[in-house]
Amino acid sequence: MTNPVSERFSTPDLCDQFPDQVQVLEPMLGNFGGRDSFGGEIVTIKCHEDNSLVKENAARPGAGKVMVVDGGGSLRRALLGDMIAETAVQNGWQGLIIYGCVRDVDALMELDLGVQALASIPLKTEKRGIGDLNVPVTFGGVTFTPGHYVYADNNGVIVAASPLSN
Repeated sequence: MTNPVSERFSTPDLCDQFPDQVQVLEPMLGNFGGRDSFGGEIVTIKCHEDNSLVKENAARPGAGKVMVVDGGGSLRRALLGDMIAETAVQNGWQGLIIYGCVRDVDALMELDLGVQALASIPLKTEKRGIGDLNVPVTFGGVTFTPGHYVYADNNGVIVAASPLSN
């Protein structure tokens, strides 16, 4: 199979081609990054109003990977801002899917990084070092399992147990 990250894809096409292999996230997220189509292997973080693990993992190699951050749907603190996003770009991450908020949205739109989140808010988190890395997380009717694959574009977000190719 081709690398799911290097090609441009359409989530509607992938749903049509692989209807029995995909889970579809309920419509809830908006695009905030400069890349409107992204996908890759899932790395998960579960945290609440503390982006310590997001910052830590953005600094790790992320080629071919998408960070899925379960912030519990909190709309009170931003789990991603421009500095962490720039670090993610430098380390090759394809994108981040955040069940929570982001900030610095004008800067995020300029980066070669996919970012989908619930909303934006200017308030940063307190870094307390609290959270879980690479545990299955569930939101929007979908379970994101580390090592599975996620694809996101302007149409939505889908998840599959193995790579999909148009």
